[in-house]
Amino acid sequence: MRSNGILTKILTLGSLVKALPSSGNNKESSCRFAHLHSQNEILRDPTAFVNDLLYWEGKFHQNNISYNSNNGITYDGTNIDWVTGEATVKHSTSAASKESLQIMLYTHAIAGSPEAARYLSPGSPEAAPGLVASIMQTKLQTYLRFNETHPGFGGFLPWILADGQDLTPTPDWADRVPGLDNGELIWAVYGFIQALENTGNKSYLDLARGWQSWLDYTKTTAAEIFYFGNGKVCAVVAMADQSLPVNHQDQSYQCENDILLDDPFEGEIFTFWLQFFGNLTDADKKALWEVKRPQLVSVDYQLGEYGPITVQKGYWFSSHETWKALQMPYYDIDIVSRLFKNAERVRTCNSVATKVPGMFASINNITDPSTGEVTGYVSNAGIPSISNQTVQELDVITPYSVFPTVLLDKAVGLAWWRNMAIAKKMQNIYGSTESTRVDGTGVSALVTWDSKVTTVVAILGGVSDIVRQKMRADGIYAEFVDTIEAEYTRVFTHLRGEDVDLCLPQDTVPDAGLVDFTSCN
Repeated sequence: MRSNGILTKILTLGSLVKALPSSGNNKESSCRFAHLHSQNEILRDPTAFVNDLLYWEGKFHQNNISYNSNNGITYDGTNIDWVTGEATVKHSTSAASKESLQIMLYTHAIAGSPEAARYLSPGSPEAAPGLVASIMQTKLQTYLRFNETHPGFGGFLPWILADGQDLTPTPDWADRVPGLDNGELIWAVYGFIQALENTGNKSYLDLARGWQSWLDYTKTTAAEIFYFGNGKVCAVVAMADQSLPVNHQDQSYQCENDILLDDPFEGEIFTFWLQFFGNLTDADKKALWEVKRPQLVSVDYQLGEYGPITVQKGYWFSSHETWKALQMPYYDIDIVSRLFKNAERVRTCNSVATKVPGMFASINNITDPSTGEVTGYVSNAGIPSISNQTVQELDVITPYSVFPTVLLDKAVGLAWWRNMAIAKKMQNIYGSTESTRVDGTGVSALVTWDSKVTTVVAILGGVSDIVRQKMRADGIYAEFVDTIEAEYTRVFTHLRGEDVDLCLPQDTVPDAGLVDFTSCN
């Protein structure tokens, strides 16, 4: 992909502000604001709570905390000091999934959302769109340089080292690329382009054309890299040489361990990229869904007084699995909207039934106070009884587990967020803390995109409305609706439990002697 012309055009966008945000002059609420709002107040009207949440979560959006202003790229996150809560060790790696969250947030800023402006630039909300455009022009240049230096990735991103001017794959991702995370990235860019075009602003339209050129390149390489015929989409692809172009005679791609990206969760949106833009035959498009079909399963939840409630069987039933609803207009399909509402009935009521003060999602484990290091990652966290994977670790809860609930009922979702945030050490000068043990004996002294901005994007409503607009313009919306409706009505003919109310928190994280971060008052 040739980038020189695009780079020249982007570099001329002199009207855009610099990438470093201004702190502005804004009267701060308490860093531990969650204690100042009762659950009943949030249920009556969550506006004031959201205002405080966006302000403090926005403290995460700083150079060298969550992103690199020199190249526009996200950092996975930053460790914070066990005592003070101030930033210590930056996680200088990133991935396409982190990039997607940043870009979804930025889409709302470009669209003029006052909530996004509150998060990004509370002292000067009118500056938020320009701030975002500046970061995104820098990011585009960085992506284009990566395409030139690492053409084997075909425009997609591996896990990357983000602390230099230019990107390089992390050592364990040299010559390897994942499909799932990149599906999240490309659909985020898709929506961002539409938001830029909606403004009619000449500089933003130029930026939209630059990003559209980058996006169009992925359409030409997606199937070449990830599609292995007969409906098989590979989860992780190993390439012969990342320095060789996709179509080079010595380049080749292999499906790592023959593991397919055939899930009906967040990985599904990459399937749609191939279906709509991968230049597949009609037979191949049909085969995509035939391969995926066995993974879409109906199951009824029942525990104590709650149930039966029909849901889509999870892998772990981690909240993370609902990511696709943030990005594409799944809730336009009645059966999906109703089914996913059932999922939140189960998610909230399961925690009440099991006396858990929060909900579960894949998340970083707690910090060892003696070393300041996080003690690993907990992927297998959800609800075992309605999952494929029944061996799970259910010791750690995380505020971002509420994002699917927030998408469907903002007040109830935020009541659960508050219930976790009021625990010891669960608020810091960058907003919410990563996770807490259910028994209150430890927290993950860390701040990341996944654990924070998923909730923020859900508060903003996801980007499905903007993505829908572009899908209609591209003539693919009706096919999306028809495909999902056909697949879901094939499996879900009668939903049980639709009369069950979402449950509210009844238990709290116990005070086990942890001391709040000293910098957060």
